[in-house]
Amino acid sequence: MKHGKPRVAVSVGDLNGIGIALALRSHWRVAQDADPLYFIDREMLEQAADLLELPIPGDFRILAPDAEPFSIRPGVIDARAGAYSFASFKAAVDCCAEGHADALCTLPIHKEAWHRAGLPYKGHTDALRDFFDAQAIMMLGCPKMYVGLYTEHIPLKEVPAQISEERLTRFLLDFQRETGAEKIGVLGLNPHAGDGGVLGTEETIIIKAIETANQTLQNNSTFNIQHSTFFVGPLVPDTAFTPAMRREFTHYVALYHDQGLIPLKALHFDESINVSLNLPILRTSVDHGTAFDIAYRREITPNDRSYFNAFQYIVERKKWILGWSD
Repeated sequence: MKHGKPRVAVSVGDLNGIGIALALRSHWRVAQDADPLYFIDREMLEQAADLLELPIPGDFRILAPDAEPFSIRPGVIDARAGAYSFASFKAAVDCCAEGHADALCTLPIHKEAWHRAGLPYKGHTDALRDFFDAQAIMMLGCPKMYVGLYTEHIPLKEVPAQISEERLTRFLLDFQRETGAEKIGVLGLNPHAGDGGVLGTEETIIIKAIETANQTLQNNSTFNIQHSTFFVGPLVPDTAFTPAMRREFTHYVALYHDQGLIPLKALHFDESINVSLNLPILRTSVDHGTAFDIAYRREITPNDRSYFNAFQYIVERKKWILGWSD
């Protein structure tokens, strides 16, 4: 890019998992279009590289987080690994918030390791909401299909109570603003999208939120798009992701976690990424976990497609925001 590579702060995730292997193996690839800075100290980096029998690239820039080194135990849930991964994450976030990096890319953490370390957060997105006092939106996917999650890591029985016209309207408007999507499919909550109230009444709230959000965007003079419907729905969930529907939509809003992520991961598991929207910083992540079952197994090379795509999203997003061209 003519304006230089974006600077990306990389948190290394749980070092008992596959994250550091992805970083080491794929550095040459992501560094072609971005300038990564990895938040890990020299002792832990050398320990991981020795276990993996991988060389450390000469341009692999690091910055030590405020955390105690520990002995890596591949595939083990460990409070010390949880504490280190959080320290790496927090330091990378601060680097972005202070303007020293253009974006954040997070490698996978283990939620139970965070819990054992006494951390109050369920994951990266939960922590980011607290750090920035912002309603971060979790979006996952790839250019073929992105899914925004209205609710995330809560029990299914609690989802209906979370659906209100005001909150859903705000979510829809934030999601559209952050993505720039011109047509977004909004899923219903109930089977058959409620069948006119026979199978549930939450769809009446969803319809009102869609109407209000569409009207708000129509009244916004900054939009030059020649159509009146940005949000379509409520879509019947069991047909929303058929091939014909996916020709109509690249962006969806799901009301709960599995409603959106089961079809996404069935169709695009290897290539999907996780993006945190509606924050003062840009954050992306791989859309997979620590893969403890294959961590440090030298005969297995972890698939780096999601990691590479997380970097590419940053590159393309920066072009879009700043109007850069190749």
